[in-house]
Amino acid sequence: MNALDLVNLSALMGRTSGRAEIVVALIDGPVLMENATLWSAQVRHASGRVPASCAQASSSACMHGTFVASILSAKRGSSAAAICPECTLLVHPIFPEAAKNGEMPSASPDELSEAIVSSVDAGARVLNLSVGLMQSSKGERRLLDALDYAAHRGAIPVVAAGNQATVGSSAITNHLWVVPVVACDGQGRPAGGTNLGKSIGGNGLCAPGVDIACLGPDGSAQSFHGTSAAAPFVTGAIALLWSEFPQARADQVKFAVTRAIGQRRGKLVPPLLNAGAAYETLAAMWARS
Repeated sequence: MNALDLVNLSALMGRTSGRAEIVVALIDGPVLMENATLWSAQVRHASGRVPASCAQASSSACMHGTFVASILSAKRGSSAAAICPECTLLVHPIFPEAAKNGEMPSASPDELSEAIVSSVDAGARVLNLSVGLMQSSKGERRLLDALDYAAHRGAIPVVAAGNQATVGSSAITNHLWVVPVVACDGQGRPAGGTNLGKSIGGNGLCAPGVDIACLGPDGSAQSFHGTSAAAPFVTGAIALLWSEFPQARADQVKFAVTRAIGQRRGKLVPPLLNAGAAYETLAAMWARS
């Protein structure tokens, strides 16, 4: 089944391409948009420690950031999913390009915390965190404070659950305001290698993460896998829902996406994203108001 149809995103995408006032923060690697005809013009670059545009198109950080960006913000009709191209994409890189080829980029808790707070202050309504953290407990308190700050300001963090085939939780996926995302295959089953856990199953969602069409730094069609590919499906759905219901509160949008889809399937595996059910839930809320 088509990845967009699997999570009922096609109908929502038929209603809207997004609104410029809905800002989506991409906290990831730098992004290279070499073929401008394939990309939305609604892109802002945040100032930070890592340049927003790639210096090395072949670096893991550049490819990772560009892959995720294209799922969200490529133009409709390109080979990528292009979920919410008319929303504003705020590119806030935290992955440096110095990592060796093939080595997955990662960031420290302090770097991620700084990017979360900065993105929220820049007006982001939803944060896409397809990130790997360095193994360190240092800075964990600051990271939790940053997630609390996002909750207080009404910005929803969507976080890739990770691909280490572990059962458990991290400081990020444990946070009650975060939406952790598990990768699934074309039948909605958890993909091999995806992390699972009690907080992930209780608060998160499954989304397509196998053979996901995206754009490479040179604009060529590529295929992307894992929870980093799955997270932008949830991020994009939230951005489109907020575009349709711009006056909705963050807790209403989050409820519609994560809780309006029936009972949780199990203790470790979250339910499949259902963008159509989320839309109907918000529509019913606003019809009663």
